[in-house]
Amino acid sequence: MAGKVVVTSGKRKTAVARASIKKGKGRVRINHIPIELLTPELARLKMMEPLYIAGEKRWGKVDIKVNVRGGGVMGQADAVRTAIARGLVEYFNDSELEKIYRAYDRRMLVNDPRRKLPKKPLGRGARKKRQKSYR
Repeated sequence: MAGKVVVTSGKRKTAVARASIKKGKGRVRINHIPIELLTPELARLKMMEPLYIAGEKRWGKVDIKVNVRGGGVMGQADAVRTAIARGLVEYFNDSELEKIYRAYDRRMLVNDPRRKLPKKPLGRGARKKRQKSYR
């Protein structure tokens, strides 16, 4: 076998990210695009949070490829963030890194369970109702 490969996933709303981490030179690609070139900047910074927290001495030794589908820009950013954080913890088998992530933000390692409410009858959405003209 060529080396250790760790595959993890992260979810947020309807976005699903799958990350594969293997030995390398610190390259991070999201949907085949280098993370440095991604826009908007706010989403890019959110995706890079687990990398900054882990430190370059850790993620400089691995290549991370992430495929993400579904949802919107920020939902995808959160899904990628979770997938990367989980992957780094599993790859390095580091309980100290896991504690750091949990102290910073629990959502780094745990999928966000929140979903959209279903639409109700006689309404335009989950909560909004059509106005009544009488009274």
